[in-house]
Amino acid sequence: MPPAQPERAIDREERQGLRAIRNFLKVRTSYDVLPLSFRLIIFDTSLSVKESLNILIQNGIVSAPLWDSNSSTFAGLLTTSDYINVIQYYFQNPAALDQIDQFRLDSLREVEKALGVAPPETISIDPQRPLYEACRRMLESRARRIPLVTHDSQTDRAHVLSVVTQYRILKFVAVNVSDTQKLRKPLGELLLGSYDDVATASMDTPVIDVIHILVERSISSVPILNSEGVVYNVFESVDVITLIKGGVYDDLSLTVGEALKKRSPDFPGIYTCSLNDGLDTIFDTIRKSRVHRLVVVDENFRLKGVLTLSDILQYILLEGENDEVS
Repeated sequence: MPPAQPERAIDREERQGLRAIRNFLKVRTSYDVLPLSFRLIIFDTSLSVKESLNILIQNGIVSAPLWDSNSSTFAGLLTTSDYINVIQYYFQNPAALDQIDQFRLDSLREVEKALGVAPPETISIDPQRPLYEACRRMLESRARRIPLVTHDSQTDRAHVLSVVTQYRILKFVAVNVSDTQKLRKPLGELLLGSYDDVATASMDTPVIDVIHILVERSISSVPILNSEGVVYNVFESVDVITLIKGGVYDDLSLTVGEALKKRSPDFPGIYTCSLNDGLDTIFDTIRKSRVHRLVVVDENFRLKGVLTLSDILQYILLEGENDEVS
């Protein structure tokens, strides 16, 4: 039996960095992540889908908690996935388009049943619980954000305080945990991200085809390539919001290239990294910029894979956790 190899310095530092991040998440609460001042928009489930879409666009947001005023209960989270499901539904049932203006948020579960799509879990967490617990709940439910909900001890009524996203949590870590600089092992060694059978499209692909890919793969973005595999752009699920803001759900035969021209001039562009990059540099990027995913490319900007915030969160929470002494 060959002798055990001594631990490399880079492996030891990676382990120390991950432990420091987990310890930080276990002593901080979801309250700590919230800004000093913020505004929360909550939708009643009796609101029409069209009205909710207009409010999202006017306020520059892509999700909102739902409230059922009939039962005075928290009813989940409205996200871009819900609008994509509505598009799929009307694409399959064009005769139902006449009733689109009357379609209400409390009917979204019926759309999911018609499409055979599993309804999202109505997860939430008390803001006083450790941030680590909020992260675990998001991973277990594959959610990208989690509502913070408190309960009145006398009436047991729920109160929605805010919503925390994966990005906000990872930026909180990037700003406050200097040990992220120890995470220097390259992505190519960690095998962190998706590299096999990555869904892609071209600038000429019809948008409705990309929407089908988003739904079938349960993903939030599709890299856009040229004929040589060079990354041109990324079509994101939030791009769908811009396309249907006029209430048009059935005219999505336009190409990806045409759709991307409708983006806000403030769109920051896409973020890339290489297989040689470690999470230290990626946390630097998250600290400075609003990142939701990174496209992994080679030196010629050809696609290698996609690294999502979910991938990063899962790694920092679970990698080597069982080897740690409580």
